Amino acid sequence: MQSPLISIIVPVYNRPHEFVATLKSIEKQTYDNLEIIVIDDGSTEKLEVVSSKLKINYIRQENKGAPVARNKGFFISKGDYVIFWDADAVGKQKMIQKMYNALQQYPNTSYAYCNFYFGKKKMPSQAFSSSALQYRNYIHTTSLIRRKAFQGFDESIKKFQDWDLWLTMLEQNKQGIWIDEYLLYVSLGGTMSNWLPSFAYHMPWKLLPGIRQKVKRYEIAYQKIVDKHHLNKNK
Repeated sequence: MQSPLISIIVPVYNRPHEFVATLKSIEKQTYDNLEIIVIDDGSTEKLEVVSSKLKINYIRQENKGAPVARNKGFFISKGDYVIFWDADAVGKQKMIQKMYNALQQYPNTSYAYCNFYFGKKKMPSQAFSSSALQYRNYIHTTSLIRRKAFQGFDESIKKFQDWDLWLTMLEQNKQGIWIDEYLLYVSLGGTMSNWLPSFAYHMPWKLLPGIRQKVKRYEIAYQKIVDKHHLNKNK
């Protein structure tokens, strides 16, 4: 009996070398019933969308941002499960299989997530906790989601798009299951390149040149999530 279809949706904007590495890691996945949908969000650099193993549905659109690209990929997809695979992320060979197995083992959960590396830095997650999730995001976008549970990305959100999704799902009583393994590698220089260590968000470091503007953008985006989900939290 064939395993259920899993749709891998890859929104991409430039960074062709990282994108090639992403596709190669998808090729090597041990879970074999996959459909690959690449949404090119108006890249200005040439992308190589070729695979000797995978059939790729490549769609190019005007630059509209990652949430629009992800939603478009979802509406095209047919899988019982979907994973929004960032174009700067490389997964271990058994990542999808382990995520799928976790969802089979815990049928009341809506998505499976793991720890990951950001460059060489370990970014550990944690066991699912609604209270912790309302304080901070500890779940990477590249997680396996049951199709029926997916709520759609808010296309007006420019930062913390994944956190917003998990909080929206939480409001529908949809929870995740944690795989305590480092199954994903995220390269430097992408959307996480503005990441700062926690001390940088506090006085006096938040006022330093080179940090001040990043912290300000972070605080504005953070407050938008707080207001939308009525979190009543302060960073």
